[in-house]
Amino acid sequence: MTDITNTAAPFLRIDGVSKRFGDVAALRDVSLDLREGEIHALIGPSGCGKSTLLRIVAGFEGADEGAVHLGERRIDTLKPEARGIGIVFQDYALFPHLTVAQNVAFALKYADDARRAAGTAPLLRMVRLDGLESRYPDELSGGQQQRVALARTFAAGPRAILLDEPFSNLDASLRETTRREIRDILKASGLGILFVTHDREEALSFADRISVLRDGGVEQTGLPKDLYFRPANAFVAGFLGSTNFLDGIADGASAETPIGRVSLDRPASGPVQLSLRPEAIGIAPEGSDGVPAIVASLVFKGHDASAFVRVGEATFEVLMPASLDVQPGQCVSVAARASAVVLKG
Repeated sequence: MTDITNTAAPFLRIDGVSKRFGDVAALRDVSLDLREGEIHALIGPSGCGKSTLLRIVAGFEGADEGAVHLGERRIDTLKPEARGIGIVFQDYALFPHLTVAQNVAFALKYADDARRAAGTAPLLRMVRLDGLESRYPDELSGGQQQRVALARTFAAGPRAILLDEPFSNLDASLRETTRREIRDILKASGLGILFVTHDREEALSFADRISVLRDGGVEQTGLPKDLYFRPANAFVAGFLGSTNFLDGIADGASAETPIGRVSLDRPASGPVQLSLRPEAIGIAPEGSDGVPAIVASLVFKGHDASAFVRVGEATFEVLMPASLDVQPGQCVSVAARASAVVLKG
């Protein structure tokens, strides 16, 4: 899915940004970049600083330290309207008394009427709303309202766009489809997109790169696949998906753990903490290769299921096909079937 190379030049640069609110450090020396044509997600728990960072880039908050550059220009000293940054708010902020076309044309308020009329049509085609020009926001679905907000943002001619929790107001049944549609529109625009989310599935499926924040700092930045399979630490591993934390004794390319010998993603020696995703553990009938375990409980998810198995005093999650005939209380064997990640702490 990712079409941004690691060698692409930074387009928006956030350099050493810090922000305090009284005694609370909202951001601590944050540095990251956005590449042209890239969708970059900021994700983390509530209060980690992601929305504050977005507001500083937009110009709604000032940084205590650091700088923000767009291209060759420093923009954190400029007013919001002079930055070349567009923003789509969580609630879309549409004018309820204006039609779709009028909402979009509002961003062309400095142009004459002829240019406004000519300017809205291609933007509405771009966001796949042509034919709905005369409707009002309350006559649209949530996904359609979001596309109107995007078209209005495009109309202002920004060089980058900020999205604040873009899909949180949508029904769960619409989110996946809407995410795909909006991603296609954004990628076609060629603009850099920086967006905030607390939803790990949204970040993993929507972004080209992800920055994970905690307590005002950046824990790790990278491609979604890299962060999921090679998290830098236990926080990133657990935040981006279910995982099993194992203590082990490493002796090079593998380690001895409660579920037997496990290969490692990098050589290590001595006591280690490991991360092993539920899908990386196999489950088989009792007596098969692996270590003995007892199925404590099952969680049915439709196409698959999670089995929580006890090995001694520890419990591990195993992802398995839902059709597999496994029952609570059953004795089974479990074994790692992929390398574990050696965590840094």
